[in-house]
Amino acid sequence: MIEPRVLFEAIFSAAVKAADPGETIVRHLPRPPKGRTIVIGAGKGSAQMARALERVWDGALEGVVVTRYGYGAPCDRIEVLEAAHPVPDEAGREAARRLVEAVFGLTRDDLVIALVSGGGSALLPAPGGDLTLADEIAVNEALLASGAPISAMNAVRKHVSAVKGGRLAAAAHPARVVSLIVSDIPGDMPALVSSGPTVPDGSTRQDALAVVGRYGLDLPEAVMKHLASAAADAPRPDDPVFQGHEVHVIASAARSLEAAAQAARGLGVEAVILSDAIEGEASEVAKVHAAIAREVVLHGRPFRRPVLMLSGGETTVTIRGKGGRGGRNTEFLLSLALGIEGIEGVHAFAADTDGIDGSQDNAGAFADFTTVTRLHDKGLDAGSLLAGHDAWTAFDRLGDLFTPGPTGTNVNDLRAIWVR
Repeated sequence: MIEPRVLFEAIFSAAVKAADPGETIVRHLPRPPKGRTIVIGAGKGSAQMARALERVWDGALEGVVVTRYGYGAPCDRIEVLEAAHPVPDEAGREAARRLVEAVFGLTRDDLVIALVSGGGSALLPAPGGDLTLADEIAVNEALLASGAPISAMNAVRKHVSAVKGGRLAAAAHPARVVSLIVSDIPGDMPALVSSGPTVPDGSTRQDALAVVGRYGLDLPEAVMKHLASAAADAPRPDDPVFQGHEVHVIASAARSLEAAAQAARGLGVEAVILSDAIEGEASEVAKVHAAIAREVVLHGRPFRRPVLMLSGGETTVTIRGKGGRGGRNTEFLLSLALGIEGIEGVHAFAADTDGIDGSQDNAGAFADFTTVTRLHDKGLDAGSLLAGHDAWTAFDRLGDLFTPGPTGTNVNDLRAIWVR
């Protein structure tokens, strides 16, 4: 029988390939314009998307995109900028200014192609109204530590920004805007990817204030004043400036999960997809997955083993106290390891399809029914590490980190549990 790590690496590769812009962008090319074609973009996969577009576009092309430091790709006609993620920096603010500049003064004969992937919320800081970069950084840090789902985070982000919530597309008016989106959002709602710089949604500043209250966000006084004012209002989806715009999701978690399942079956392993839109606290989501795995082992339901159970979406981690090192995928796995301890034959894997989980250089890790015992043998307590949000240390000490490097795309997390 195939080894667990070989299987997990194979399905990860299949999932990433299914979201490769080089494979998908050619099927969604807009018709060329009479005038200029301007490319703008933001996200962890924007540089690879720009390179793929350059290779297949027949005609003149110019523009600028921004991606995370270390995620760049060589382009001939499109300039690639890099900035910080997940906490914005000055380079990101300059990139946002450059994108707005690129779409300024266009005509009805011009075309804007927006290449948007996950991560653009941090990569395009553009403080709205009288806010400062420090204010937007404070908002981002509070949201990352809050445990709020991505939809709630983006409701706040778009209302403190001068480019998010469709504002960047509005700045391109009257040019036609075609948004090509690699979705990392549960449910694949285009307006939520990177807080929708070119795709408006219906959330209001009142919704943003509700999120602040619901999650107890401690935001600067200037931010609260801004959110309470009309300056925070974003254009509505029915605004005439968006008439004639097109939005295409060219890659998503659902498609990547299907590719992963197909790859597993090709290796002789039966696979089922639990969901492509799972959200919630990573450690709690892990407990549910562990319970399903135990049910399969002990009672042969809801699936008979051997079976590979797959899921996608984006969990969150609410930081309590100082916190250690790790990300949502390693936190998920460490909690799962506690839930499957001693349940022989259960192996697991979780990784972010962009290649980076949290702030370290790993995408995720591997775990199994012996993980907790092996940690104990090294003098480490899995429960204490989990409580301290230090899952990276646990899997690093075991040599179980998964580090493929930047993948050039981003369709959220891939989780796999194999009951042999």
